[in-house]
Amino acid sequence: MPADTKFPPLANPAPATGTQLEGATSEAEASGKVREMFTQIAPRYDFLNHVLSLQLDRLWRARVTGRLRPILDRPDALVLDLCCGTGDLALSLARHARARILGADFAHAMLVRAKEKSAHQSAAKIRPIPFLEADALRLPFASNSFDAVTAAFGFRNLANYERGLREIHRVLKPGGAIAILEFTEPPDSFLGNAYRWYFTNILPRIGGLLSGDPVAYKYLPTSVSRFLRPGDLAALMTTVGYTSVQFQTWTFHTVALHLAKK
Repeated sequence: MPADTKFPPLANPAPATGTQLEGATSEAEASGKVREMFTQIAPRYDFLNHVLSLQLDRLWRARVTGRLRPILDRPDALVLDLCCGTGDLALSLARHARARILGADFAHAMLVRAKEKSAHQSAAKIRPIPFLEADALRLPFASNSFDAVTAAFGFRNLANYERGLREIHRVLKPGGAIAILEFTEPPDSFLGNAYRWYFTNILPRIGGLLSGDPVAYKYLPTSVSRFLRPGDLAALMTTVGYTSVQFQTWTFHTVALHLAKK
C-alpha cells in the first residue's frame, strides 16, 4: 500500500471494539442479533454476494488461497476457516489443498448451505469439508491445533475484535498463520468516493429488495464504516501478540487482506 494513502476517519471516532448493532447493549446481544440477521439472509446470501460484488468476491478468495499455498500444499496441515458462512472460502481452499480444511460458523442456516455445497464438491473427488457450529469468541478447539486460520468478511461482525484475535491466536500452532479478508473504507479519491456512494446508497437497496431483509444490507455499509482501518487492525494484531503482521488492499482499497503469524 502506498505510504501516502489516506483512509477517511472512522464514522465513530472512538476505537471500534466490536460490531455495533442498533438496540444491542451487550456483546451477547450483539452476537445474537448478528446470528439472527445472517440466518434470515442465508437463502440468498451467495447470489447477493456475487451480484453485489460484481463477481469480485471470487477473485478475492482465490487470492487468499494463493497467499496460503505453502501451508495448503502440506498434507499434514490443518486449516480452520472461521466465520465461514456458506463455505465459499473453505471450498476455495479445499480445491487447491492437500491440507485438511475445517469450517466453523455460529449461524446454523449458513452451515446448512455450506454442507450442501461441500457434498456437491465431493462428487468432483475433492475431500469433504467438516462444518461445525461454533462461536469465534469461544472456539471448541484445543490450543495449538491449527496451522492456519482464515476469516473472510466475517471478522468485522464479531462482538469483540480483540477477544476474537486472542482466541484465534490460542488455537494456532506456533508459527501458524492468520489471514483476515475484510471490506474497508476506501481512501478519499474520485473512485473511492464513487464506490462509497454505491456502497451506502445503491447496494443496500438492491440487497434489501432481493433478500427481503433491508436491515441486513443497511447494516453492511454501516459495519464497514465503523470497522477498524487496515493500519488499526494491524496494530491491534501486533498488540495481541502476532508477528510479521502485514496487510495489502485490493480493488481501489475497498478490501484488505491482513496476514500474520503466531
